Amino acid sequence: MAILLKKRGALLVLMFNIFLVFTGIGLIIPIMPKYMNILGINGSTIGLLVATFSLTQFLFSPLAGRWSDSYGRKRMILSGMILFAISEGVFGLASSPVLLFVARMLGGISAAMIMPAIMAYTADITTNDERAAGMGFVNAAITTGFIIGPGIGGYIAEFGIRVPFYSAAVAGIVAACITALVLKESKPVKEKTAGYLAEEKPQSSLLSQLKSSYREPYFLSLIIVFVMSFGLANFETVFGLFVDHKFGFDPQDIAFIITFGSISGAVIQATAFSWILKRFGEKRVISLCLLFAGVFILLTLFTHKFWMIFAVTFIVFLAIDILRPAIGTQMSILANEQQGYVAGLNSAFTSLGNIAGPIVAGFLFDLDINYPYVLACIVLLICFVFSLRVKTQRDATVSFD
Repeated sequence: MAILLKKRGALLVLMFNIFLVFTGIGLIIPIMPKYMNILGINGSTIGLLVATFSLTQFLFSPLAGRWSDSYGRKRMILSGMILFAISEGVFGLASSPVLLFVARMLGGISAAMIMPAIMAYTADITTNDERAAGMGFVNAAITTGFIIGPGIGGYIAEFGIRVPFYSAAVAGIVAACITALVLKESKPVKEKTAGYLAEEKPQSSLLSQLKSSYREPYFLSLIIVFVMSFGLANFETVFGLFVDHKFGFDPQDIAFIITFGSISGAVIQATAFSWILKRFGEKRVISLCLLFAGVFILLTLFTHKFWMIFAVTFIVFLAIDILRPAIGTQMSILANEQQGYVAGLNSAFTSLGNIAGPIVAGFLFDLDINYPYVLACIVLLICFVFSLRVKTQRDATVSFD
């Protein structure tokens, strides 16, 4: 009983930390138009700011994953939360575009430090049977933070354009203090994979790690992580513009649709995800989610009423919300003693999708309002077919082993 309570307490701390980080990512979305006027920046600069965060996270994620294996999960989480607080404070104080870029770079580094360590920590304190539930809780916090961040930012901004960032900085310091006082190291540093670092996975560059990842048993999962992130970023980047141009939705309509979808997805992750995975298995769940996400994104192009848009969008978010932890669970089981390393690659491939998705979506949207969703559908359905073909081969390999 005491062990169970400790696990739950640790998971709550992890969820709080990752929730803050992903809330901070979305804070700038409703506020940037005013920042454009204050600092005299254009839309291209804002696009680069979004890409800077994801690019920095991408570059640092594999290295941060290794550090969590060699120096401890807690140390990485604590350092990352402090850096997160600093980045939010710098963004709030920024009086020039240069400081905005510095703040987003620091934020990307903090996310790279925190996300792999939290995923690895969750894997450390859960058994194979508990893993799905643990990953579901953590990913529910990620989903909720990422989606409601813009809403929180818009509400707090009524008290001042910079107040949301100061608030996030204070919350980050509080989370760091709680982490330092409450969270225990999940795995002694001396037991970390020293041999693995020296022999199986020597210190290598990000490019080398990405090149060698195709030989790993979890490579398909990494590809799906990229496709999922690309498709979701593609979908979310132009969603507000799409429904505004096509249906005349106001900000309240858009906020309601996105918020309801995110909360519902988080509830499913926290309550029913473990049962879903045990009932159908990771591979089947991943394939079905890819299929549903692709089909319902395409159906968005053929809806004309608010309730239809609401229903279709809800299914898309739900499919992605189930897909994300399912992939994480699958990779954590395949990773064995490389939890931090694999979690780092997971974060890196997520960042690649988050970099490419918005850029491509914005370009296609300028060509035709429907093109971003057509591409997202095609990519997701191709990945669905690919996952079915590879699954049979992978199952045969697993059963043989």
